[in-house]
Amino acid sequence: MKKYFVACLLFSIGIFAYSQSPIGVWKTIDDKTGKEKSHVKIYETQSGKLQAEVVKILTPGKEDAKCTECKGAKKDKPISGMVILWGLEKDNEKRWDDGRILDPNSGKEYDCRITVKDKNTLEVRGYMGVPTLGRTQTWTRVE
Repeated sequence: MKKYFVACLLFSIGIFAYSQSPIGVWKTIDDKTGKEKSHVKIYETQSGKLQAEVVKILTPGKEDAKCTECKGAKKDKPISGMVILWGLEKDNEKRWDDGRILDPNSGKEYDCRITVKDKNTLEVRGYMGVPTLGRTQTWTRVE
């Protein structure tokens, strides 16, 4: 009986840890307007870092928008399909840090960290230099 209990406990912990993962599709919400902007897919790269790309634009009339303000290889490329978050490394069970995020509307890149608040809520913080100087968006998981 004791072995059965321990096995169930370990299985439950594994399920809980997986449910707290940022990997999946998330709905982005504009922190200024409160409106839905896009669906973004977060995934793990071969190097073990997290990366994310826009899979759907939710703003009517902007489905085919291009990153006109971006620099370099992303200049004038479609935002849908674009990698906008990269290089995030696991800091602890709920936070990934030391990444970068692109705001396709302004073309600006920022330092980034993400924190899983619960299985359906992700806080995405873009900042310059120190995390206290930046903005946070709350993303919700797409089922």
